[in-house]
Amino acid sequence: MRKGALPFVLFLSLVLPVLPGLADGIIIPIPGPEIPSAPLRWLTIVYHHVTVTIQDGVATTKVDQAFRNETRFPIEGTYVFPLPPGAVIQGFTLWVDGEPVAGELHPADEAREIYLSYLRQNRDPALLEYIGEGAFRAQVFPIDPGETRRIALEYVELLSPEGGVFGYRYPLAPERFSAQPLEEVSVTVVIEGTRPVGSVYSPTHTVAVTRGAPTSAQALYAEKNVLPDRDFLLYYALTGEAVGASLLTHRSPGEDGWFLLLLSPPAVRDEAPLPKDVVLVIDRSGSMGWDGGEKMVQAREAAAFIVRHLGPADRFGVIAFDSSVSDLTPGLVPATGENVANALRAIAALVASGGTNIHESLLRAMGWLEPADRPQYVLFLTDGEATSSVTDTDRIVREVTAANKAQARLFTFGVGYDVNAHLLDLLAENNQGATTYVKPDENLEAALSSFYTKIAKPALSHLGLAVDGVTVGETFPVRLPDLFYGSQIVLFGRYAGAGPAVVTLTGRRGADEVKFAFEVKFPAEEPGAEFLPRLWAARKIGHLLNIIRFEGETEEIKNEIIALATKYGIATPYTSFLVREEERTAAYYADPLAMMVRTGPAAVGTAQATQALTEAETVQRADHVREVSGRVFLLLDGVWQESTYEKNTPTVAIVYLSEAYFHLLDEFPEIGPILALGEVVIFKLGQVWVQIGEEGLTELTPEVLETFRR
Repeated sequence: MRKGALPFVLFLSLVLPVLPGLADGIIIPIPGPEIPSAPLRWLTIVYHHVTVTIQDGVATTKVDQAFRNETRFPIEGTYVFPLPPGAVIQGFTLWVDGEPVAGELHPADEAREIYLSYLRQNRDPALLEYIGEGAFRAQVFPIDPGETRRIALEYVELLSPEGGVFGYRYPLAPERFSAQPLEEVSVTVVIEGTRPVGSVYSPTHTVAVTRGAPTSAQALYAEKNVLPDRDFLLYYALTGEAVGASLLTHRSPGEDGWFLLLLSPPAVRDEAPLPKDVVLVIDRSGSMGWDGGEKMVQAREAAAFIVRHLGPADRFGVIAFDSSVSDLTPGLVPATGENVANALRAIAALVASGGTNIHESLLRAMGWLEPADRPQYVLFLTDGEATSSVTDTDRIVREVTAANKAQARLFTFGVGYDVNAHLLDLLAENNQGATTYVKPDENLEAALSSFYTKIAKPALSHLGLAVDGVTVGETFPVRLPDLFYGSQIVLFGRYAGAGPAVVTLTGRRGADEVKFAFEVKFPAEEPGAEFLPRLWAARKIGHLLNIIRFEGETEEIKNEIIALATKYGIATPYTSFLVREEERTAAYYADPLAMMVRTGPAAVGTAQATQALTEAETVQRADHVREVSGRVFLLLDGVWQESTYEKNTPTVAIVYLSEAYFHLLDEFPEIGPILALGEVVIFKLGQVWVQIGEEGLTELTPEVLETFRR
């Protein structure tokens, strides 16, 4: 080891446990003659692969990372991984010329002065984030320019359920510790238990959940060329019920609480999925044949996929339309082998020509359906707006909705930018469905077949929910969708009161009315699940934006959107300051006028962005919005300020890295993650606003400290 490296290693070994928080494994360069200081970005994390196996609450995590030296000189350093509380190392391998090198585990210890000294020297507030309960570390022998080092780590921890819900966290926040974006990052979590696995949910990352046997599930997060900026969180529940319910809550003292209710049936049941009726309505107008007819080809293949994957007890119908309407099946027919074969031949023969008769095609579809003891779905696909027969949007929506005597769910698919987004969204909204938009560069067949896979196995329809014991309100979605095997319903809301409660879910399974009751507890105070307020706010904003799109803008609704969006750091047409110029594309609106556009890229972008908020299950990602300790911070004009701060409000100014700065951190260690945001930060401490920056106090008197404690 080079001369001067020891104090550096001591810092890593002893200081990391001082404050709460986690970050993934990094290699810290050791200062030397060629390296006058130790910038943390000199090594690039090439890839970061994580495989987790959870068996009855015991989580085994295997980490595989590769680091590359992209400088012009050799680098020697220390690999450090802060472990979760109670975790035990099972294996570690560092490959150097094909040979493994042993690592050491260092427990928590008090080394405050070393830590503060290092922070003073390096002037990098990011180090405040790199802290944990225990630090595993290993010396990394010199890495030559362009050379890569691979490191593997394995540890075990016990997960304890809270309210029946297990939570797993993986420290995945290397944004400030990699010279370049990660070429690959993936987290695979396999859950196995002795009871059926119910809900599986991540509020931080988009995960693909697959299920095999009732007692297992897999969640996969994977991205390329990305700098992850948050830890990976995954929640899951084990259930023995036909339908399982999981409850997560967050509540601060003196406030109403937020809750997230997850409802899911087991993935595989002895009881078969409900038989269903499906009517496909396919646009074959001339525009579907443009660009070499690729849209028509994909539409035929997508329709064929759905017909081939019908259940034996299902019924189906296929309608094609241009200026006129054609029945490709004689109404609604059973999904027998003969009927399926006939339909596939008719679908394969579709060619594009003529205009777009949306009104008559949907009336025909609704006329095929009658009230029945089974779920009923109409899948409507078009790439344009109405040009034949009735073309008035309000009349089409009104008459199609009136004709829907069976209360079928209408799911609309808009292909390209020429669709009437306003019409499609209204049709779906008024008929308890949803809209999927497929952009010109996206695959229509993949989008439609993927959607059908989600609704292929209905479990319950016509859902209702009641809570007895506490008062709940402002729940989103406002209307519960049907529940399908292999999927789940995510319901956000607010609650007042506290204590035991009973959640009752009602629904229909065929001709039977069914009811499920779940005993839960709504706490008077719960600091966990800090993501809930922001996700709830996103869904409420999406709901309010849809009211404006469908009914028009009012000053009251606009102001409510602005207040929510500003407090929780959510980009909307009315808070364009939250959207950077480089993020403003046709697919993401930043202009209130776009709310009134009916067709074109802006209309589709507005519809998609609003839908993303109404269905939000993960927190918006933005490099200028951060959630820290349950608070939202916005980067405005180079200043990280708490979202509730109002301009010109008096602050106590403190000089960054001064004695006052470190004194404040020592007295209130919980503000460490907030100070980690940067060198200029405005936040609330007690009842006082504090501003960290270039000017202000350099020492704190007892009188000033007392103001923060009031």
